[in-house]
Amino acid sequence: MYAKLQGSIVAIVTPMHTDGSVDLPTFDRLIEWHIDAGTDAIVVVGTTGESATLTTQEHCDLVAHCVEVVAQRVPVIAGTGSNSTDEALSFTQSAKEHNADACLLVTPYYNRPSQEGLYQHFKVVAEGVDIPQILYNVPGRTACDLALETVERLADLENIVGIKDATGDIVRGQQLIERCGDRLAIYSGEDAISLPLILSGADGAISVTANVAPQQMAQMCALALAGNTEAAQAVDDQLVSLHQDLFLEANPIPVKWALQKMGMIGPGIRLPLVELEEKYQLQVSEALRQAGIQLSVAA
Repeated sequence: MYAKLQGSIVAIVTPMHTDGSVDLPTFDRLIEWHIDAGTDAIVVVGTTGESATLTTQEHCDLVAHCVEVVAQRVPVIAGTGSNSTDEALSFTQSAKEHNADACLLVTPYYNRPSQEGLYQHFKVVAEGVDIPQILYNVPGRTACDLALETVERLADLENIVGIKDATGDIVRGQQLIERCGDRLAIYSGEDAISLPLILSGADGAISVTANVAPQQMAQMCALALAGNTEAAQAVDDQLVSLHQDLFLEANPIPVKWALQKMGMIGPGIRLPLVELEEKYQLQVSEALRQAGIQLSVAA
């Protein structure tokens, strides 16, 4: 089923209070907003969800809570990757026990494994937990690049159903589609090139921009998947500045600031991340306005 999941998949933020504690009521409201706006699936506790600074208990509890609130209205994909294979296995098993629909596993960061190490890492998790699994390649964050040849090997494993390509390289994404698109769902992990990748045959986007423009991202993805290039481009043109400016500082700093200014979440973010620097705030505000998004707080 999830090899065919298509459309706009939001990498949802984790709302927090000013002391850094998780704000579940606000999280619930975000979920309802996304479902109402047509978001096709939700990734919880991914990079944008600040998985790196959530405790193990918070991580597992948030997946369970998201699944409960969503109540099967859209698929829930749990971020379960780690630079420790044992921890990735544990997070993935927990996600299965809490009835997540699939898992998203980032390449192990910091330790810089070889391609054979990467293959064995993902193989252990795929064979150890019977749940659909989506690979996540984001070398700009992990200092680790999952080679095309390794993806091809992993595509033969039954539980591996897709890959989120966040290399930012459209040619690389097109090569993935050509070499693995018949066996894996290919998702853009870089909002700025999601439209051309979908038009090239990708299945959708796992998106940061969808946090602030869920309806427009859902429309753009649906139009692109239908082959309506002109209409899809018209929607995406409104989002071009957001695709760029939501990465002026490390994700999710700009997107959480934007959501706060939209009145959707509070100002909480967990150290070592801090609020968006003042010199970038006007630029992000202008990107929101260009997308037709109303600010409820002066910015």
